[in-house]
Amino acid sequence: MNEQATTQTSQTQTAPATPAAKPAARGITLHDSAVQQLRKLLDERQTPDAGLRIAVRGGGCSGLAYVMEWAEKPREKDKIFERDGVRVFVDPKSYLYLLGTEIVYESTLMASGFKLNNPNVKGSCGCGESFSV
Repeated sequence: MNEQATTQTSQTQTAPATPAAKPAARGITLHDSAVQQLRKLLDERQTPDAGLRIAVRGGGCSGLAYVMEWAEKPREKDKIFERDGVRVFVDPKSYLYLLGTEIVYESTLMASGFKLNNPNVKGSCGCGESFSV
């Protein structure tokens, strides 16, 4: 009898229950190490108002690759991410691949550079220069 009561109750509901929503992607975040290094590089270039442009382009053995370059100002449709006066510019198409990414600067005995911790990456090549989603 309990089974029938449960069934009847669920049939009388007017709207189906919605599944739990995924946490919203936060855009792109800059780790403290990235902010410090970018500020240092911008000061050395004597272009404190410029920013780092990050893009995703087709290429590499896994299909997609990151491109980083300096930009004096954002383009018209760029997404702009700023922390402590440091700016990162991302075009709308690349933004779709970069949602939720954290930019970190790492320095080890073997190498130093910016690392993108991208939660959308499903695979990457052995050299680490390209990725797939």
